[in-house]
Amino acid sequence: MTLAQQLLKLQRLLRERVWEAAKVQLPSITLDTDTTVHTLYGRQMGAVFAAVPRCVRKLFARADAGFYCWEAVQAYEKVKASFLIVARKTSRLLEGLEKAAWRPSPNTDADERCEFQYQPEGWGKAYRFIALRYLQKDRTPRPQYQLFATPEYIYRVFVTDLPDAIDLLGWVYNQHASAENLIQEANNDAGLAAHPSEQWAANCVHFQLAMLAYNLKCWLLFFNREEKLKADDLKDTTLVTERLRFLFVSAKIWRHAGRVGISYSDQYPERGLFQRLMDRLRKIASSQGKFRPGLASALRS
Repeated sequence: MTLAQQLLKLQRLLRERVWEAAKVQLPSITLDTDTTVHTLYGRQMGAVFAAVPRCVRKLFARADAGFYCWEAVQAYEKVKASFLIVARKTSRLLEGLEKAAWRPSPNTDADERCEFQYQPEGWGKAYRFIALRYLQKDRTPRPQYQLFATPEYIYRVFVTDLPDAIDLLGWVYNQHASAENLIQEANNDAGLAAHPSEQWAANCVHFQLAMLAYNLKCWLLFFNREEKLKADDLKDTTLVTERLRFLFVSAKIWRHAGRVGISYSDQYPERGLFQRLMDRLRKIASSQGKFRPGLASALRS
């Protein structure tokens, strides 16, 4: 096993233990995949699915056009993950869009919407395609969705196995922007985008180390949350902020009578918060192969 694979396995184990110790009990999660990690599909996507904690019973997946391929769809279906993927522009797909029955779309920012069954070339079967279109003459600024255009219209097209209404699925995919912000943070603050070596294996190790550093920050949020907080209300804080609050802190390590301690400045504004966090971490204990949580309330959706 390579060092990068060992680090990936370590993160899987840590994630499982953190979810137990932080009493995270989410029955469903959404996996956001982006072309920043374009190689993680097909067989390699199994590494992503294997990292999902055992309490999760339902998987949802959002992906940009970099994952518009039969291999990715097969990987999602293999683990029974419901998917919503941005479609890429092809001449056959445009023909399908032109023949579709378009209707007004009052509940979205689009002019019209449609849906139809379509089987891309090389795919094993047909799937539900949903689309929104905008008149080209409408120059109203729009969010930077993944779009493709014809002389008359601008299109947003998705392939999905979800049965929900088109306006709801359009909204669901818009939430992918939050994941893109997290990826940008990992790139900028955790060094994920850096490629320190000309050797692929070395860059793989760097990638896993950067992800471990970023995930440690994310897992810290689970332990530091307020009791009875719901998953949707859990606010993200940046890696830079957490470093200043809990890592880059003026303190003095002391030893006395066989004890070792840390003394913080009276001017440390997060002293109470840090003490609460440490108290919770000290409550964690292993029991029958699992970790007893340090929080009273479970984090659920």
